[in-house]
Amino acid sequence: MHAPFAEADPRQPQAGAWPRLAGAIASLGRIALDAIYPPTCLACRAAIAETGALCPECWRRMRFIERPFCERLGTPFEQDLGPGLLSPQAIADPPVFARARAVARFEDGPARQLVHRLKYSDRGELAKPMGRWMARAGADILAGADALAPVPLHALRLWTRRFNQAAALAHAVARETGAPCEPFLLTRVKATQSQVGLSRAQRAENVQGAFRAPAAAQARLKGRRIVLVDDVLTSGATANAAARALLRGGAAQVDLLVFARVVTSP
Repeated sequence: MHAPFAEADPRQPQAGAWPRLAGAIASLGRIALDAIYPPTCLACRAAIAETGALCPECWRRMRFIERPFCERLGTPFEQDLGPGLLSPQAIADPPVFARARAVARFEDGPARQLVHRLKYSDRGELAKPMGRWMARAGADILAGADALAPVPLHALRLWTRRFNQAAALAHAVARETGAPCEPFLLTRVKATQSQVGLSRAQRAENVQGAFRAPAAAQARLKGRRIVLVDDVLTSGATANAAARALLRGGAAQVDLLVFARVVTSP
């Protein structure tokens, strides 16, 4: 004779109750925190309704890069002349990396503020929303990526700053896309001076030989498509040097994803 089914104890939580309870507690916690610390704009810190967003004014001033743009450099075109077009700069001086994508123009305004606060003001929490935007802007190059490789800092610079903004962004993009972030595919073997204030030629010379794919990483690089991740693309000297090292280490292709890029007039 089979034993009768045991009746559920009304004092015990039923299956599925704990996740719902945890969600409710988390929601109440967010409401309480918002009441004590109201959400503020990521750029200007004005009060807003939603955490991790820009206020309407900063959103309006954010110069997002959208199609049409150069398929190689990711620089925007004034007119849409059809898919697959390359800019004169990409034709005359093609980069080492295959394709570059960026969220916004790097100029005075919210994009510059976000980059500087992430990089210099210990605002590591900015990496998550910035990485979310980067995942959207680089969707086409991320779709076929085997790994994300942040541009590394030299050990002395990392010790001084204690924070690599490129690595923070790469991890944030990885969480959004599921592509693995592998920060040790590339190392910086040369302590270069700051690129600020240098000419294009000086920038290229400054980072020449600055990167290397360690021998231990080359098996993980061979034949793989890598997306190099950084915060800003200026002249492309750093990105070219890093991409060259990855290709020499065995990567099949290197693309570039940044939060912001300098856009110069032709």
